[in-house]
Amino acid sequence: MMIKTWICAAMTAVALVGTAQADDAALKAAIAGTHRAAANSARDAWRHPYETLTFFGIKPDQTVVELAPGGGWYTEILAPYLRDKGTLILGAGVVPTAPANALAGVERLKTRLAAKPELYDKTRIGTFDVARGDTSLAPAGSVDLVLTFRNIHNWMAMGDDKVALVFKGAFDALKKGGVFGVVEHRLPAGKAQDDKAPSGYMSTAYVIKAAESVGFKLAASSEINANPKDKADHEGGVWALPPTFTNKDKDREKYAAVGESDRMTLKFVKP
Repeated sequence: MMIKTWICAAMTAVALVGTAQADDAALKAAIAGTHRAAANSARDAWRHPYETLTFFGIKPDQTVVELAPGGGWYTEILAPYLRDKGTLILGAGVVPTAPANALAGVERLKTRLAAKPELYDKTRIGTFDVARGDTSLAPAGSVDLVLTFRNIHNWMAMGDDKVALVFKGAFDALKKGGVFGVVEHRLPAGKAQDDKAPSGYMSTAYVIKAAESVGFKLAASSEINANPKDKADHEGGVWALPPTFTNKDKDREKYAAVGESDRMTLKFVKP
């Protein structure tokens, strides 16, 4: 009986390992896909999508929310990875009373999604209008993973209350045990956080405090996206660095040598 039990346990373990390897292979395939823009793939060395997403515990059968996807850098990876078994919700929709430029941004996103139905036909857009206080991303308790990549400084520019609003929206949307994954430009320890974050850099302590204030618990942090060359003291803030090079040719070689920004990578859990 003991031998039989051991064999069953071993077979179960092998099955689980096989599933994990298949999941990893699917994520690697999405990252390596030829559908991705060449300029986006070129930044993998700085953004570490495989390591970052696996750190957050992503699985292909999850319901995942990506907040403020912007140009869709991560969306290119998440959409094909989640298409068959999971659900991807983009926190990008704005209410009809939003400014014309915000509405136009959503229409551009919809156009991009519609252009490649083989990738994006199952991707949903959830209401996410921070300025107007509406973050109805998904039904309460229905999401496994909420992700935000380098967005918190934009919400802080609107006020601490907007950061709290976004974090509370993420908390409410998540299932118990769900994960809130954060990547953000990191202000060096000891530097004071400006209340509007004009440099684009955020204090790790501020982000943790904001997350904990709505009920999250910090589960882990990672140096996956660290860059010790970045001292966060650039003219023009984080945008002086690649890929933006906001100062154009001024000190361009110096900023290119630094590379992309130093970033915190934090994993919060809803208890």
